[in-house]
Amino acid sequence: IADVLTAVDKWSAEYLEGRVAKGKLTAEQAADAKAKFHLVPTLQEAAEGAQIVIEAILEDREVKTEFYRNLNEAAPKDCIIASNSSYMVSSLFKDLIDDPSRLANMHYFNPALAMKLVEVVKGEHTAQETADFLYDFAVANGKSPIRVNKEIRGFVVNRVLTAIRDEAYFLVEEGVCSPEDCDIGVKGGLNHPMGPFELLDLTGIDLNYLSMEDRMKAGEPKPHGYEIAKAKYEAHEWGRKTGKGFYDYSKK
Repeated sequence: IADVLTAVDKWSAEYLEGRVAKGKLTAEQAADAKAKFHLVPTLQEAAEGAQIVIEAILEDREVKTEFYRNLNEAAPKDCIIASNSSYMVSSLFKDLIDDPSRLANMHYFNPALAMKLVEVVKGEHTAQETADFLYDFAVANGKSPIRVNKEIRGFVVNRVLTAIRDEAYFLVEEGVCSPEDCDIGVKGGLNHPMGPFELLDLTGIDLNYLSMEDRMKAGEPKPHGYEIAKAKYEAHEWGRKTGKGFYDYSKK
């Protein structure tokens, strides 16, 4: 635990320094953010007295199940609980929370400091007051939230993105084009700021692969690109965070 906390503390300092260097934050804003960023070794300490908890851990149902089971014991009973999951609906974990009406999805887009969009997802178990609170919380923090009025896997944006990404994978699988040329075509022809494979490198090929696994477990057919993503996952080529994905970042 100590090593993890040290690594995260180092990362946070370097990240803020980078934002200042790029002119995205002033030195004063970075110092203010750092002062509000606290690391503790246990969930009990983190959740003590919390009004809202936003979970953003690995997209693995077993890992999340254990987290919510423990959080239910650690957090105040009137605490709002939100999942930042990009695909997994909060109702999967509602039976682990004493009062599931205070549970919902609140999906920030990556990178969360730069992206304004947040999806606030109201499940059947979620109280309207909870959804309204999360929406207002997002606005108060400078975000531009949208309301997702009922649960559906992948919510709004990622369902559209999945359709694009599946087709991009299909084109590469069939040898129609390379990932690089697909990205160039999408950026030049559709005016997207990033191509689908560049975006996969940014958000994490590991998350994409685990999402494919979940889709298959839910009874969906094997998606296009599964073997490509699996090979990248097993080679630990997860994108920017590992230095290599569809592109090589080790020399950048």
